[in-house]
Amino acid sequence: MDLFDKVKTYSRAKDILRNSVFPFHPTIEENNGPLVKMDGKTVVMAGSSDYHGFSQNNRVKEAAIQALSKYGIGNNGSRLHNGTLDLHLELEEKLAKFLGKEAVITFNTGYQTNQGAIVPLIGKNDVIFSDRDNHNSIVQAALISRGTFLNKDQIIRYRHNDMNHLDQCLKKAPDDHGKLIVSDGVFSMSGTVVDLPNMVESARKTNAKIMLDDAHGIGVIGNNGAGTASYYGLDNEVDIIVGTLSKGFGSFGGFIAGSKELIHYLTYTSSAYIFSASLPSANVAAAMTALDILLEEPERIDKIQALTQTLRDGLRSLGYNVPDGVVPIIPIILGDDMQVFKTWGELMEHGVYTNVAVSPAVPEGQQMIRIRLMSTHEEEHIDQILNAFSNIKNQVLVY
Repeated sequence: MDLFDKVKTYSRAKDILRNSVFPFHPTIEENNGPLVKMDGKTVVMAGSSDYHGFSQNNRVKEAAIQALSKYGIGNNGSRLHNGTLDLHLELEEKLAKFLGKEAVITFNTGYQTNQGAIVPLIGKNDVIFSDRDNHNSIVQAALISRGTFLNKDQIIRYRHNDMNHLDQCLKKAPDDHGKLIVSDGVFSMSGTVVDLPNMVESARKTNAKIMLDDAHGIGVIGNNGAGTASYYGLDNEVDIIVGTLSKGFGSFGGFIAGSKELIHYLTYTSSAYIFSASLPSANVAAAMTALDILLEEPERIDKIQALTQTLRDGLRSLGYNVPDGVVPIIPIILGDDMQVFKTWGELMEHGVYTNVAVSPAVPEGQQMIRIRLMSTHEEEHIDQILNAFSNIKNQVLVY
């Protein structure tokens, strides 16, 4: 058997293109935040995770330009050697204070960050308890750990946001094993917020540690946008917070927040940190400035939540089945790949870009159109989104 047989026979993308519109890799030619020029057409951007439009903020861009001028394009070394800038240390200190943690360590991507946390922490005498709907980066990090140290009984996937099932799984684990509960803070596809109070209760009973990937919570919920733990008032009950700089802060990169002892350990044991060139100065300066603005202008969070509620209410008035939520993620489940692709195409024809989520990103039957809003959207953009959904509801949508 030839290794590349799978490459030659792969046809899914071509099948989609042949049978429907193709929703992947659209080309952005201009980006003005709420409006983008995509494949030659100006559309409302209703699918970006740049929740406050900081990537297009003039103050943020100027900070990035100044850092680029001072430090150059890249740092050309790992953090352990010649890759640590004073900017890295300043950002990490600010993030730690923002999240109410003792220390922070930064990484080059959010995806890499989960690997950077899980792999060095989990060994042959430990067990991971992972929500079945966790982000792929968590799943893959656990699998890397299994390939190194673990057997299949040491990675337990509990039912989605089901703390009774988690409690049962925890009680079955050996008492002499370390236990790590890993969950999204806000689940990226559904916008569901983790049931943290009951998770904390289960963790306390079994001496388990809690790690939250709060990529979609930080910046949009909690005190000044401090995320899921803050939203519940349980800041001191979460041992590890993983976040990204590309969503609530509009930049690029990821980070881990925790105790000084934990961050010191990861600094010298995390391969994802040790063997990577450090985060470029422009991204660091941009994220730090975005955090400053978020703290200065907390009304951004109120606005994005108000816009999201207006859109939810409007979609419901049109007859769409839209779940409740507190974050700017609105899923519209259609349950079929081709139906999702056709709906996406119709929305684009009406000037609205949304995300598609199909298998294997979501389970069969949960295929969806996903809307994500920004605080830089205005009422006119919400009206355009609602008009698009109104115009297509009798054409392609199942709701």
